Parts: sequence; C-alpha cells; structure tokens
Amino acid sequence: MAKLVENQKQLDEFLEGYRILDQDYELIDIPTRLDHEAAVPGTTFLHDVWVRFKSNKGALIGGIIILIFIILSFVCPMLSKYTFDAVNTAEQSMAPRVPGLEWISWFNGQGGIRPYEGDYANVYHFFGTDVLGRDLWVRCWEGCRISLFVAGTAVLVNVFIGILYGMISGYFGGIVDSIMQRFQEIVNSIPTLVILTLLLLIMKPGLYTIIVALILTEWIGMARVTRAQVLKIKEEEFILASRTLGASGFFIIFKKVLPNIFGQIIIMAMFSIPNAIFYEAFLAMVGLGIPAPQASLGSLINDGFKSILVTPFQVFIPVVILGILMLSFNLLADGLRDAFDPKMKEM
Repeated sequence: MAKLVENQKQLDEFLEGYRILDQDYELIDIPTRLDHEAAVPGTTFLHDVWVRFKSNKGALIGGIIILIFIILSFVCPMLSKYTFDAVNTAEQSMAPRVPGLEWISWFNGQGGIRPYEGDYANVYHFFGTDVLGRDLWVRCWEGCRISLFVAGTAVLVNVFIGILYGMISGYFGGIVDSIMQRFQEIVNSIPTLVILTLLLLIMKPGLYTIIVALILTEWIGMARVTRAQVLKIKEEEFILASRTLGASGFFIIFKKVLPNIFGQIIIMAMFSIPNAIFYEAFLAMVGLGIPAPQASLGSLINDGFKSILVTPFQVFIPVVILGILMLSFNLLADGLRDAFDPKMKEM
C-alpha cells in the first residue's frame, strides 16, 4: 500500500512538469473561417435572380425596350392630334416627315403619293399616312397596344389553365393522368386555324374572337411543361414528408409544388408572348384578324403590303416594330431563363 502511494506521488510530480496553463497560449488576430462566413450577408433567391438578370445586358436591353414600347403605345395616341380611325383622303399615302430630321432622306416627306405642299406645308406625319390618309404614327402605336393586349390576355389565361391542368395531371398520375393526356392530344391534333375558322362561323371577327382562339389552343405547351416539372419534383423528400403528415393533394400542389416550379412557369410564359403576337399578326395578314377601322400590327402589315411597290414605308414601319418587339421578348425570356436556372446556360 505504501509503495502504491509512493508511485502515485511520483506520477503526480512527473505530470506537474507537463501541466498546460492559460499563460502558455496567446491569442493572435487571425480571422477564422467561421468569422468570415458570419460576415457574409445572407441573400434571398429572388435577390440572386435579380443579380444574374442584371448581368445579362441583352435581357436588360430587351426589358427596357418592351417597357418603352408599352409606354409609347399608351401615351402617343393620347398626345397626338390625330386619331387612329380619322380618314382624310387629301393626305393619303404621305411619306414620313419629322420636324428637325428633314435633312434625312427617310424623314423629309419625299416619296409619297401626296406631297407636303400648299395647305399641308406645315403638316408632319412621323410615320406617314396610309391609303385613306390615316396617321400611321397613331395607328402603329394603337396596333402595338392591341397586339400586346391580345398576347398578354391570352398568355395569362393560358398560364392559368396550363398550370392547373398540368399540375393535376402530373401529381395524381394513373388513370387521371391518362385521361387528361388523351384529351390534350385530341385538342392538340386540331389545327388552330381550323378552330379559329369554326369560331368565326358562330362569332363575329374581332379582338375577343382571336383571344378565344388563342386560349383554346395555346395552353397545351404550358400544360406539358408543368406536368414534366411536377413529375420530377413530386418524388422529393419534402413532398413525401407532407404526405406523411396528412396534407391533402391540392394543398401539396399549390403550397409545395407550385412555388418550386414558378421560375420555369415565368420563363415559359415569357416565351409564349412573342408566339402569341406573331400568331395574331399572322391571322390579321390572312384576313382573319381585327376588323377595320381598328388596327393591330398584323393588320397594318397586311394593309401596307398591298401597296408595297408604291409606298414601302407603310409595310416597313410596322414590320420593324413587330420584329423589335418579338426580339425584345425573346431576349427577356432568355435572360430570365438564365437567371432562374443558371445551369441551363452550361448545357
């Protein structure tokens, strides 16, 4: 026993020389990884989307041009002394004339059927006039507004129908998905032009007839994209957790699935707008568009094409506006796609 106590004392004396004291350490000012991470401010998903979107110059320019066109389509007809339906045969087919730019051959008023002479020496038409003497400046911006209204209304309704249809079909699956997909294939097999022609037999040609025709057919693409996204996301762990906790199917669809596919929906909607604008213009060119005296970009192109060899500016100006508008929407949609899903840019 005495030997055990003696050995313990020797062990304590040995360890005393290796005891770690507080003064053996000195703190130095070196930032740790934790301090560095804590100093970085947190950002939201929408903030990251905005930062990526701003870095895309093409998308930013496209968005600015669209905003300018929307403002001009509302402001210009209100500020002009002309109206879109005012007929004046004394001023028919006058060339564009802009004050201050008359030194440019395109804007000096030369080349039209009626010259700026006599009582019309001080008259200015920025885009010229059509064959009935109506001011094309007002008619082009009025037509731009109508084209944007047709496309925007049709896309909004199609987004609502397509999202609802696609989410229900993709989430519930089985017999529900089979029936809904067969119905979708039947509708998609009927050409849109045939649907519009049948609508014209029971409805008058006009703005709302074109909107109805777009609504009946353009939702299919949105429904397909939505269904594909739902099929991909419905097997995720957080969806399984919601089911386990007893959440209903529609609660999961609108509270869990929809927020996670909202970015793809916005992208698809933006790509649908130029398609709807082009489709409206195509219908107007084949004579199934908005009736006179109302104007859209398509009807202006159709009217100007009849006299393209004599007064080419009547078709050239609305074509340029339509082309810039569609290009801007495509640039904006492409930028939104890269901003919401940056991995798409690498593919």
